[in-house]
Amino acid sequence: MAHETPVVKVELRDKTGTTYARRLRKSGRMPATIYSKGTDPVSVSVDEKEILTHLHGGSHVMELDNGDGEPATVLVKDLQFGYLGDNLIHVDFARVNLKQIVTVTMTLDFSGQPTTATATGAVLEVPRPQIEIECMVKDIPESIKVDLTTVESVFTIGDLELPDGVRATLDPERHIAHVTIVQEEIEPAEGEEGAVDGETATPEVISEATSDDAPSEEASE
Repeated sequence: MAHETPVVKVELRDKTGTTYARRLRKSGRMPATIYSKGTDPVSVSVDEKEILTHLHGGSHVMELDNGDGEPATVLVKDLQFGYLGDNLIHVDFARVNLKQIVTVTMTLDFSGQPTTATATGAVLEVPRPQIEIECMVKDIPESIKVDLTTVESVFTIGDLELPDGVRATLDPERHIAHVTIVQEEIEPAEGEEGAVDGETATPEVISEATSDDAPSEEASE
C-alpha cells in the first residue's frame, strides 16, 4: 500500500431502517454495509469518530475486523450524507484484494498560488478539484498534491506527478486550474461624449443589414 492500511473494528447488526440507524448514531456508532461479489451484503456498524478520522486522513482502503480472525480488505465505495449534506450517516464498503485494479475519485491537495494570479484582473479558477484515477488497490495514494506556484496560466491533468502504477482516466489536456484575466469596463470621464447623466452609454451593436432589412428606394426619397 502507498500508506499503512488502518484496521477498523466492526460489529455485525441484524436490524435496519431509519429508526434503528438514528438510534445507532446517537450511541456514537454509524451503520455501514459490506458488499462482496457473489454474496449477500453484510450489515455492520463502526465507531463514528474512528471512521471519520480515517476518511479525513485520506484512507480509501481499510481492514474491517469483526472479531472472527479474518479481517476483510475493503475499499470505501460510497458515502451517504444527511439531507443538509454536512454530516455522514452511512458508509458502503466493497470487498477487494490488494492486486485488484479499481477506479477511485481523489480530491486534489492544492498548495501555492500562480504569480500571474496576483496581476490586476487575474482570477484563479479550479474547474476540476477532483480527478478519477485507476490503479491496483495497493497503489492507491494517500493524496495527490498540486503545486500551483510554478503555473503561468494553465495546469492540466498531464502536469500531475502521479505515483508509479497510477493513471488518470481523463484526457491529459483537461484543465485542473487556470488563470483568467477579467477585463475591467472603462467608463468615460465626466464631460466626455458617451456619458449621459453620469451613466455610461451602452455601445450600439451595428450589423450589416440583410436584403430583407434594407430600405427601399421609395422610402429613402
